[in-house]
Amino acid sequence: MTRALVLFAHPVPDSFNAAVHETVVATLMARGWEVDDCDLYAEGFDPVLSAAERQGYHDLATNMIPVARQVERLMAAQALVLVFPVWNMGYPAILKGYFDRVFLPGVSFAMADGVTRPNLTHIDKLAACATYGGARLKTFLAGDPPRKVISRALRYTTQPSRFRYLALYDMNRATDADRAAHLGRVRREMEAL
Repeated sequence: MTRALVLFAHPVPDSFNAAVHETVVATLMARGWEVDDCDLYAEGFDPVLSAAERQGYHDLATNMIPVARQVERLMAAQALVLVFPVWNMGYPAILKGYFDRVFLPGVSFAMADGVTRPNLTHIDKLAACATYGGARLKTFLAGDPPRKVISRALRYTTQPSRFRYLALYDMNRATDADRAAHLGRVRREMEAL
């Protein structure tokens, strides 16, 4: 049985992003996967990296203590699925804070002589489901930072055999048909992940 960690980062429970999240979780569970559904807002995750955490960042004996439960969940996962909106060409602060606080030395990467190597290679499947307020062209011209970070840095850190990035652009003008088609795509991709 595959164990998936689903990271959800949207504060509004009746948003379209929440519908994407529900589709992801329901589809993976229907496949018989064990799903650790981490709703960062509902769980009250604190995204702020404290001064003490930053000062102890490279201390492998203690750096994970403040986020031990989150590290445990991440290390138990065989699949990682992120569901989030793109705001101001970036992640919601709570998701960025998750990366800052949980993707630590000894967790997401190992370091030797100043050289890093991937450390989340037990995650064999990686997917991201993002919604964008802006149009695809506008996002492309801005470099699409969330897509680049996930498809390059996070993909390198995990080195999955299967990777998907599912985006619905131009949410501000999306029709009911556009949203329904996107949910169908999310369902199909989660069935194939």
